[in-house]
Amino acid sequence: MRNTVRYMYIKKPPPKRGIFKLFSYFLIGVGILLIFYVVFPILSWQFFYAPGLSSGNIISPIPKTAMIKQSFGTVLAQSADNEVKNGDLTNASNWFPTGNPKTNVQKEYALSIPKLGIKDAKVLVGADDLSKSLIHYGGSSLPGEYGNAVIFGHSILPQFFDPKNYKAIFSTLHTLKIGDEIIITLDGVTYKYSIFEFKIVEPENISVLEQTYDNSYVTLITCTPPGTYWKRLVVKAQIEKL
Repeated sequence: MRNTVRYMYIKKPPPKRGIFKLFSYFLIGVGILLIFYVVFPILSWQFFYAPGLSSGNIISPIPKTAMIKQSFGTVLAQSADNEVKNGDLTNASNWFPTGNPKTNVQKEYALSIPKLGIKDAKVLVGADDLSKSLIHYGGSSLPGEYGNAVIFGHSILPQFFDPKNYKAIFSTLHTLKIGDEIIITLDGVTYKYSIFEFKIVEPENISVLEQTYDNSYVTLITCTPPGTYWKRLVVKAQIEKL
């Protein structure tokens, strides 16, 4: 009797695809969260902060108007139509026009904004690197003097705000309110300034460089919305009477 060996062919089930679907959904979810993480600060700025700030006549990192004398003051700027070099806005010379007025005085002072946790931030006069300090616009008045001390600071997305990192130091400047204090120490003397005005402006206007001498003013400038360089946020403060 012949032994018969029978072979059974078992059909294997197709590979499970459920785990791959879950992984793909996970990646999509992570992508959406990342987009939201970046876009939300810009949207919140647009809906909650921008409506309360009217456009005005302030500044451009690349002004197009020559040295202008107006009835209300003098604008310290010269013409420049050049593009921002390499798109690097951490270099202050890219914010200012070619041949812009600069003081020969190399001076340093400290700026504090208690509400933001900024303490004794370094401000340099006649410097360029916004990644290493705040920059005092050369030719504008010094704090404590009659006139307008113009100070530029860099900003990125507000969730990366760091009061000790000059690339992020002004990232939450838009959260300040009227009446908040700016404290400046220069040559051993401390000056207190009180914020009285906020403005958001287009990047073609230079009248923030205006010098008026009825009081001592400080003007802080950074890019806005947070994480972009579309517009300019201008925060103006005047000295408190002792």
